[in-house]
This record gives sequence, structure tokens and C-alpha cells, in this order.
Amino acid sequence: MRPRYRRVIFAAVVLVTLGGIYAGAGAIHPAAAAGKSDRPGRVAVSTATRLCPAPGSATPTAASVAVAAMPASSKAGHAVITRLVAGGSPAVGPVVATSGQPGLLQVSAVKTAPRLTKSEQAGQPGSSADVTTQDGQGGIAVSAVGAMAQGLEVEQTGSGGLVTAQCGAPGTSFWFVGPGQATAGTIELYLMNPGSQPADAAVSVLTDITKGPPLLGDADNGITVPPHGMVVQSLGRLVQSSKVIALNVTTSVGQVVAAVRESKSAGRDGAWLPSAGAPARHLVIPGLPSGTGSRDLYIAVPGSASAQLKITAVTAKGSYQATGATGPYLGGSAVVIPVSSLDGVSGAIEITASVPVTATMEVAGGPAGAPGVVAVSGVPIGEQGVLADNPARSAGSTELVLSAPQKAASVRIITATSSVSALGEQGTVVQIKARSSVILPESPPKGAKTDAFMLVVTPLSGSGPVYAGRIILSGRKVLSILPVPASPTSISLPAVQESLSAILR
Repeated sequence: MRPRYRRVIFAAVVLVTLGGIYAGAGAIHPAAAAGKSDRPGRVAVSTATRLCPAPGSATPTAASVAVAAMPASSKAGHAVITRLVAGGSPAVGPVVATSGQPGLLQVSAVKTAPRLTKSEQAGQPGSSADVTTQDGQGGIAVSAVGAMAQGLEVEQTGSGGLVTAQCGAPGTSFWFVGPGQATAGTIELYLMNPGSQPADAAVSVLTDITKGPPLLGDADNGITVPPHGMVVQSLGRLVQSSKVIALNVTTSVGQVVAAVRESKSAGRDGAWLPSAGAPARHLVIPGLPSGTGSRDLYIAVPGSASAQLKITAVTAKGSYQATGATGPYLGGSAVVIPVSSLDGVSGAIEITASVPVTATMEVAGGPAGAPGVVAVSGVPIGEQGVLADNPARSAGSTELVLSAPQKAASVRIITATSSVSALGEQGTVVQIKARSSVILPESPPKGAKTDAFMLVVTPLSGSGPVYAGRIILSGRKVLSILPVPASPTSISLPAVQESLSAILR
């Protein structure tokens, strides 16, 4: 056979074979190969990053940093704490501390960063009398690899050693909902960039005194966050006389970590406003403390349609529908609603809305200068949840609120310290009845003489969804309420589309 004819026959065989494969794919799925996917899998978390605004800053926000990790195994890994650089830098900042001991709590003091120069204190182009964006003093980044990246949780503590905020992971969208300028007085937005290139961010604002599209001024659009750096915006003048604010930070280039600090007056301690969940039609706000006191619900409706709400209280005695706060609430609005039927209620609240909303709940308390204590919506604990720095004994006390809004749930709780590891510990199993909550006082492992400990909450096999919040108290005063985060050791890989193995199956 001539070479030319052999080439023609070979090409025909290839075409027939490929045609058979794709015909088979079409027979398997009417959308043909594009609709088929390879089996999804899981891969171990190998790197993680967290950023905190307060460590290294000047009084009254000065803080230390607490790092804890709960890996799936005791393999090697390490975490490096570095300073953010005033004005930014292509390279990471100076190293503050390192950690290579997963399963243990490490608290590192961070010295105050050098004062900002005049040029660093000058506002960015586009700043106005209402909103000024300038470089920030302090801030740290935690970069973890290997076992220290699995189940990583980083928190910042105040000068008294109590946790003040959870340090965030880089992202492209953040929401904050809470008291407005009329109550908070001073409102500051911190933006941190973990990358080696500048990030471009924008801030939109909803308040009770503006209706319709979110407020977005020139000073809030195109904010440059320098690499490995931090900028700070003072928003008090922009939202003057507001009783409630809802901030949405987004990026068009790069990723950032956003944080918000509110204080009744400049120079006071104030409080860090926890990041709220993204707008959704179903929200759960866990961690509501016991005791008397009012409950104020903050609602933001970012879309154009009005929202109708249904609120369910999930308590130790079961669930019931709360009266009040049903709406309707106009699209493009933010409102604060006293809900007297929830006064003194502990556990969690479940919000079902006709359109996506984001919400928080304020209770009385907070550190000096804080307008109150805000509890935010959370996600159900998946594989596990890790809490790095929890006070005990003379430092304060810690309560864990576990809620099962749907099916009954069961979790395992493990505690550890800087010298007693969580790895290999059996912990304590706690059962939560369906549609109810459990409030538990927590303490360090038996025999451990320490004022700080870490907590690990792990849902057991067959458990229903569990939402959890942590309450930090000084005496009987609630200082902060923070959601128990999802702290995975592995992540799920999406199915591979249009793969040959998927088609052949």
C-alpha cells in the first residue's frame, strides 16, 4: 500500500474513533461531552493566610496575635508572622515570630510599629474632607504551610489579653452591618493586602438615611491598597447621623482583608465589628447570650426588591417564631429593629427572607467605648471549627453556644493550651436536640494552669448542621460574640468537565 493511502486510511480511522467516543458521550448525556464531569475529590490544605489590623498599631488598638492549627495528622508545617509595611512593599515585611507546633496555642506579642511619616499620613488621591484614605500603622500577616495551614485560626487580642477579633482570610467581597455614626461615633475601615502587587478596592454604603442605590463616592472608588500594606479610611463624616450602616468592600484587582472598628469617641478602645455573611435568603445568627437585655436586629437589603422576613428563635427549650420585624423592608435600605420578643433570648436566630439580605444582632455590653456587642450570621461547621484564644480564670470566661436549627446534632469538643496538645485527644461529646440550642461554659484541660486555651469543635458522623458562637465575658458582662468558623484540613475539588475519562465512563 502506498504511503499516501496509508495516511488517508489512518486519518479516517482516527475520525471514526473520535466520532464514536463523542457519540457515546451524547448517548450517556443529552448535553454530550460538555455536561459530563470527572468524579470530584478532596485535597489536603497546604497553604493558608490570615491578616490582622491591630497587632503593632498604637494605643488603643494595640494587640498581640494568637495562632492555633488542628491538622488531620501531625505532619510537619510552620506558620510565619510578618509585619505589614507602611506604604507597602513588593517583599513581605520583617518576621515577628514563627510557629511549627500544630495542636498548640501560641500567643505572640507584637511591638508597636514605627510612627507614620508625614507623607504616609497624607491622604491618597481622591480623598475628601468626608473620607480620607491613608496608610495604616501596624498590622500583621500570618502565612502557614503544611500541617500549620490545616485547621488554621488566627485571632488578635487586646492589651488585657482578651480576644478582640478573628483575623480574616483574603477575599474579594466583605460585608459589615452594625451601629451607625449616631451611636458609634467613630467608624474606621481597615484594608490589608497580602499580595506582592497593589490591590484595587471599592466601598459601597447603605444607611437608614439613604434610600436606593448604595452610596459610593469618589473617595470610596478605586482605593489602592499597597502590596503587603494596609490603608485606613475614617467614615464617620460620610455617614453622619446614621443609626445603622451596611458596608460592602469589593475588589476589582487582587484580594484584601477588610476590618471595621467602631468607637463612641476617638481615642477610646471601642470594638471590632465582625464580618457579616454575604446577602442570602437564609441566615443563622448563633451565639446569643443568656440573661436579660434587649435585642436589636440590623438588616440590610442590598437589592431593589423589598424584603419580607420570618424570624425563628432556636433556644434551649426548642424553636418558636418570633413576633415583629417581619417587614416589608425596602430594597436599597438598612434599618435597625428592636425585637422585644427576643429580649433575653439565648441560642440562635434563624432568618428566612423573600430576597437576599444580610443581618446582625446587637446585645448590650462590649469593652469601653463600644456601642454594644454585635453577633453576626455564620456558616454551619463543616469538618471542624477552631477557636484560638479563649480566656479562663482571672482573664475572663468563655461560653460556647451550639445550635441545631434542623436535625439533631452531636459534636466533639477538645481543648488545648500552649503546652497541652489537642492532637490525639478524645475530648467530650455533646448532643444537641433538633431545633434547639445548648450553652456550655468552657475551660482549659483538667490540671492545666493557664488563663488561655484553644477550642476545637468537630461535628460527628450523621450529625445535622451545627451553628456555633463563642461568648467572651468579664464577670457577667459580655465583651464579644464571635462565630465558630469552618476550619478545614482538606477542601473539595470540583468535578473536571470534558475529561476523556469522564466521557469513557
